[in-house]
Amino acid sequence: MRVQAVMAGLVSAVVGYASSFTVVLAGLRAVGATPGQAASGLLALCCGIGAAALFLGLRYRMPISIAWSTPGAALLVATGPVPGGFPAAVGAFIVCAGLIVLAGLSPWPARAIAAIPRPIAGAMLAGVILSLCTAPIRAVVDIPLLAVPVVLTWAVLQRYLRQWAVPGALVVAVIAIAVHGSGNGLSGAALRPAVELTTPTLNPSVVVSIAIPLFLVTMAAQNVPGMAVMATYGYVPPLRPVLVATGLASAAAAPFGGHAVNLAAITAALTAGPDTHPDPGRRWIATVALGAGQLTLGLGAGLAMALVLLSPPVLVTAVAGLALLSALGSSLAGAVTEPEGREAAVVTFVVTASGMTILSIGAAFWGLVAGGLTALLLHRRPPSEQQSPSTAQTGTESPEGRAAAMSADQPS
Repeated sequence: MRVQAVMAGLVSAVVGYASSFTVVLAGLRAVGATPGQAASGLLALCCGIGAAALFLGLRYRMPISIAWSTPGAALLVATGPVPGGFPAAVGAFIVCAGLIVLAGLSPWPARAIAAIPRPIAGAMLAGVILSLCTAPIRAVVDIPLLAVPVVLTWAVLQRYLRQWAVPGALVVAVIAIAVHGSGNGLSGAALRPAVELTTPTLNPSVVVSIAIPLFLVTMAAQNVPGMAVMATYGYVPPLRPVLVATGLASAAAAPFGGHAVNLAAITAALTAGPDTHPDPGRRWIATVALGAGQLTLGLGAGLAMALVLLSPPVLVTAVAGLALLSALGSSLAGAVTEPEGREAAVVTFVVTASGMTILSIGAAFWGLVAGGLTALLLHRRPPSEQQSPSTAQTGTESPEGRAAAMSADQPS
């Protein structure tokens, strides 16, 4: 049975890595990283994930799965080049890590995240990843011989072996690149693991464009859902120590190019579910195996970067887009399912997806601002609507009316 738990952890590591490493590399490259810096960032993230998973799994004896922030990497793709280049982006990564640690040390940042209406948070994430999710279509049009087999493989595996759909598509993409590609792109990357230290700089506009939205999407799209997934299997890990641990891991990885480490949301089910081990008290072994697997996979960061350089950019982005389709679907559903707040969510989505930049600040931040202002404008109730029927008729409020009002104001 211990072997079963170890295998579950290793599978989780492989699935998590193969499903989204292209998103991470694309995001780091988008904000100015060289091939070597991007490969270093991927290695640093793997080391941060491994260290945090090993520590938390052994410390709390729970299957606390750790991952990099895939939505955060998609945010970097949407943000694009920033003033000050990659050093300024690294400075923003460190600020984001500090905010995550602060969220673990103090309850108010987590409360502030919880105060963001769920439709607005979902719409912001959907707007961030929309351009990536349309990449498979562009790839099919531009390079059909390479892209069509990738998309078909993903579709078939999505039907029969869902967790292997993106890794399977990646394997087909690698085969297509090997058959049709050339070796010229390999000159920009080293196949051996390499660590490149980047001296961070602080640019206020980059902090607003990257650090704050990265913190928000990491908390709202990774840490909060990760806690929810674990709760469905009966685990309630201590959130604040987890945030401190992942924040410190993020801070350690940032100078080497890593953007954010957090709770796993999707692959958490692979380590916390009953298939991992019949005894819930032994499933933490899978987390330890996941950490060891990520440390091993990190050694292939240079090879992963070489693969990205060798392939057509649109094909790499297409694989990343396939990995994010489910996230886009859930984000859109959360944004527009409830009529209350739908208009604000749509405004948030449109502004974020526009890719606009104002005052050197990216669209994700302005999407939140626009959505918040729309919510305040459209959903602030006039005083007459806040009165109970008994108040409107008699001018006084009955005890029953006060009780009903207090009940209505409680968060669901």
